[in-house]
Amino acid sequence: MNPSISIIIACKEVDNFALECVNHCKKLNYSNHEIILLPDYTSEEINGVKIVSTGTVTPGKKRNIGIANAEGELCAFIDSDAYPSKDWLRNAMKYFDDPAVVGVGGPGLTPTQDSFLQRASGYVLSSFMVGNVSSRYKTGQIHESDDIHSCNFIARKTVLKEVAGWNEKYWSGEDTLICLAMKKLGKRLIEASDVVVYHHRKPLFKEHLRQISRFGLHRGFFAKRFQGNSFKLTYFIPSLLVVSLFTGVLSSLINPFILNALLLAVSLYFIFGLIATLLEVRDVRLILPVWLGIIATHVVYGVSFLVSLMKRDLER
Repeated sequence: MNPSISIIIACKEVDNFALECVNHCKKLNYSNHEIILLPDYTSEEINGVKIVSTGTVTPGKKRNIGIANAEGELCAFIDSDAYPSKDWLRNAMKYFDDPAVVGVGGPGLTPTQDSFLQRASGYVLSSFMVGNVSSRYKTGQIHESDDIHSCNFIARKTVLKEVAGWNEKYWSGEDTLICLAMKKLGKRLIEASDVVVYHHRKPLFKEHLRQISRFGLHRGFFAKRFQGNSFKLTYFIPSLLVVSLFTGVLSSLINPFILNALLLAVSLYFIFGLIATLLEVRDVRLILPVWLGIIATHVVYGVSFLVSLMKRDLER
């Protein structure tokens, strides 16, 4: 199987990240592809790249402009701050031999050249303490999916058009909605550990937690508004932890026994967080920031999730 593929890269500007992504796309061992770069505005020209200025629009709108300009049978979406492994497209093609499979994705691994705090962020995201989404950040098994992330998502163009493309209002979370639409058609989505891109992380703590806050807001709002692939127990657990901690502290002011139970529960949580850290980290210097990063990630995500449940709508 050697279908034509349009690689679609949404970006704000043609910066070093975007250029890195383009250069790696040119080195893929799959020749039947084109590259479409979608900055807000630029007059720059890059040999072998179709550049389409989109104006200041959402990532979903950019990707839809990319689809409209795509000549390939498949569209391969990758974030501009990511770059593909050499076998990215070739490895993905075998999964499309099944006509019921309309989308294929895989992990977004942390590049080895990322900074100390970027790598710490990557370890937080790949730990079992973040639930089933940890598979997005490390290699593992091939499995059926209902929520492939947009930084590494290859899909049949006919189905992209059938579901009316990407949601142009929400960001982040537009990948969740397009996958939900595809699943409602009865189609299959596959995540495979050999379909790899490398995705630069947001460094701990400020930028990482800002991103986590955005994830929590959209996941909570989508669980309320759209349910489907956002309505899973694992997405509610951080919020349950936050509520339990808050109510436990208040209750302990009345009943000292509850304080002892609360301290035991918090101690066990810290121990599990440390175990998760030690399972991921090999550099002893990263142990403390990753451990604290896991805890902070749960708190920020949990609070953001709860806040979103009270919102009538989300603004970009």
